[in-house]
Amino acid sequence: MVILTVIIVIISILLVAIILMQKSKGGGLAAGFQSNNQIMGAPRTADFLEKATWGMMIAIAVLCIASTLILSNGTSATTSGSAIQEQQSAAPVMPESTDNIPSDIPSAENN
Repeated sequence: MVILTVIIVIISILLVAIILMQKSKGGGLAAGFQSNNQIMGAPRTADFLEKATWGMMIAIAVLCIASTLILSNGTSATTSGSAIQEQQSAAPVMPESTDNIPSDIPSAENN
């Protein structure tokens, strides 16, 4: 479970970096790196960045769903009805009457 969480965080950080490198209406961070629609000297990098963005978004969605399924499968045994009933039957029960309480115990009225 921890491994999936770490992978999701790493992909999220990479996704933010790729989104910031893409050209926006105002130029964005990509304006400093590009000339004639080329980022870092490679043609069609905008297409690559867009495909990488979609791929990482899909990867995050799949990993989140997988981690949810793993988490729900791991806790289903402890939330079953029989486990709850066992805990309730093992709980201590209060006595119904107070007739068996010894009289030598001081009460709040005697203080």
